[in-house]
Amino acid sequence: MSITAERKSALIKEYATAEGDTGSPEVQVAILTERINNLTEHFKDHKKDNHSRRGLLTLVSSRRSLLDYLKKKDEGRYTKLINSLNIRR
Repeated sequence: MSITAERKSALIKEYATAEGDTGSPEVQVAILTERINNLTEHFKDHKKDNHSRRGLLTLVSSRRSLLDYLKKKDEGRYTKLINSLNIRR
């Protein structure tokens, strides 16, 4: 359900806007998207896991807030990010 350290560092390298960048909205959204995808796969086998479903809703809400912020700040970066992560608009 959580992501491995190797996968997280790969996402950071791929979406970082500068050297050593770990806190930009792009990196945060990429990590949240990976966690959301992992939880979505988990729910295919464990349909009644309502405790984790609440956590999933929290992750989706956090990602939505970050995407709204990025869209307001720089719509070009927002569009590029959602296209690279295959997130629906």
